[in-house]
Amino acid sequence: MVTRIGVDIGGTFTDLVYFDEATGQTLEGKVPTVPSAPEEGVINAIRQHVPAEIIASAQFFLHGTTVGLNALLERSGAKIGLITTQGFRDVLEIRRGDRAEMYNLFWKQTVPLVPRRHRLEVGGRIMASGAEWAPLDRGSVEAAGRALIEAGVDAIAVSLINAYANPAHELEVERILRDLGFTGGVSLSHRISGEYREYERTSTTCIDAFVRGRMSNYLRRLDAKLRELGFTGTSLITRSGAGSMTFTEAEERPFETIMSGPVGGVQGAVELSKALELSAVVTADVGGTSFDTALVLDGAPQILFEGEIDNMPIQSPWVDVRSIGSGGGSVAYVDAGGLMRVGPRSAGAVPGPACYGKGGTEPAMTDAAAYLGMLGPGDLASGITLDIGNAEAALKSVGDGIGTSPEETAAGIMRISSAAMAMAMREISVDQGLDPREMTLLPFGGAGPLMGTLLADELKMNKVVVPPLAGNFSAWGLLGADMVQSAALTRILDLVPGCIDEIDGTLGGLFDTLEARSDHHADAAEKSARLDLRYKGQEHWLSIDVPIEGGKLGKPIEVIRDEFVAEYARTFGATMNENVELVSVRAATAVRLPERAMGTSRATAGEGAARELLVYSFTHGERRPFAVIARADIDGSLPGPAIVTEETTTTFVDAGWTIHIGGMGEMILNREVQQ
Repeated sequence: MVTRIGVDIGGTFTDLVYFDEATGQTLEGKVPTVPSAPEEGVINAIRQHVPAEIIASAQFFLHGTTVGLNALLERSGAKIGLITTQGFRDVLEIRRGDRAEMYNLFWKQTVPLVPRRHRLEVGGRIMASGAEWAPLDRGSVEAAGRALIEAGVDAIAVSLINAYANPAHELEVERILRDLGFTGGVSLSHRISGEYREYERTSTTCIDAFVRGRMSNYLRRLDAKLRELGFTGTSLITRSGAGSMTFTEAEERPFETIMSGPVGGVQGAVELSKALELSAVVTADVGGTSFDTALVLDGAPQILFEGEIDNMPIQSPWVDVRSIGSGGGSVAYVDAGGLMRVGPRSAGAVPGPACYGKGGTEPAMTDAAAYLGMLGPGDLASGITLDIGNAEAALKSVGDGIGTSPEETAAGIMRISSAAMAMAMREISVDQGLDPREMTLLPFGGAGPLMGTLLADELKMNKVVVPPLAGNFSAWGLLGADMVQSAALTRILDLVPGCIDEIDGTLGGLFDTLEARSDHHADAAEKSARLDLRYKGQEHWLSIDVPIEGGKLGKPIEVIRDEFVAEYARTFGATMNENVELVSVRAATAVRLPERAMGTSRATAGEGAARELLVYSFTHGERRPFAVIARADIDGSLPGPAIVTEETTTTFVDAGWTIHIGGMGEMILNREVQQ
């Protein structure tokens, strides 16, 4: 066992969980997020909830953050320039020549991160084979470099055609820029991505350049403050594709941390689904600002190899998490057509929902839940006591606009919010041919358990599992984030037995790259690989997992081809009479963190028998007596309706559901009448 601390930053709260090696316990804490200085919220959480001796003995600090994501969404990153091959200046605007929303007449293309005046072309050409067609034009590079330096850019992205096949020209561009005296960041596309497709690779390189400075500064500030507290271990941050990387690696590859925040909860769901032998789980992570959902099938998350933020692609492993702007802080309002809407604008940490008493006056989802009694007596984490009077006044301001009472307004807000969340869950289940009625719902986050039975009703699901440490579950998931690295290289070849030597050679080069990139326990890394395969003539591919033996493929090519054909038939319902070709080779390494148990949380002292509170029941459409009971006091089974309280979250269990506690401390909700 190894002592470790995990901190996940949300839009409203910063969550902490630490595993105490001496006692085997997992303890939790929650403090308000500091939007202007996120690292301050992290340090506040540690100071308030972790004893000094634990900080000093901890071997790992694991972190999930949305700093990079927010920089992209808010366009608050660096001022960057782009140097690209002649003829490719406008690739960021031409994109793929399609519309992201085909039938939306009002759809507008995302404004590129680099304005056209800062996108400059240089002469020279590398072919897809890696051969040089035309030498790099040094004069054009010097002219472009001087122009960008005079423009005052902070960083320069360099994305030359086919650089993944031969990086010589990009390396020369970097040397010239340094000779010209440029001291800012330089992002070279071949270091960022070894895959083809110029638009996607250029987009990823520009994103890296855009967030590099902000992420690097943030990580350095946070690491310095951790050392001031006495922490002497290794600092890790989660990757978009699951697993973690050191702060040093993250400074070099910040684009891999864009979805760092939502990944922790998915990692926790993977561990819990394996322990409870749940074959199909859909997560519902409801925080103060956003709602995130993902699938875990047979104990594995759904991994993509290209993500997208604000219609900008990122060539990087990516846990398939769908996010919408719907959470506890989502603000309700009346639109121009006289209809009530909820979100995506959020009250955030400041001023927060009206019921927090911090100056907020607009009705948020939390105000609706508080007014309906769904949050129980109203004592929340971080010492917050709900002000129901403020909540009612905020609800009335919207209800008057649509002619409804505060109670009807509050119920409508909860219904609208649950419908929006359920729609996101359908995208990752029903839209992929999967039936959510056959899955288990895993709600977590500060408001996840609050929404559990509402979401189950929307999707006709019959089983909900509320995990231990539910309010801080994403932070708990961070504690199991193994140190992972990955790299890919495009090599388009016919998949025939004769190509195995070239594939093995490519794998060897990728593993060498990962070893050189690593700065921690490289000798203990487990190796894995995948091959991207397709039928000849196709554009898209399927990624097939292949075993590694001695750094080489552990299966014959014929067996790999048969596995591709079987996966193609499973995915598309048919196969083709065409040859199979390789598109890209993917390599990954993982250094496993020592196992740790779920342990127990610092629960509120038991209160004995359940109390009663009049709470709005969505099943009956009116207020009914609900039992209010601490989670630690549930013994055996308990029929709903009930409000289950714990330190960092509240579970709303409507009529028609029963509760019982499982062997790992999980709270299982089952529908009494199956649908």
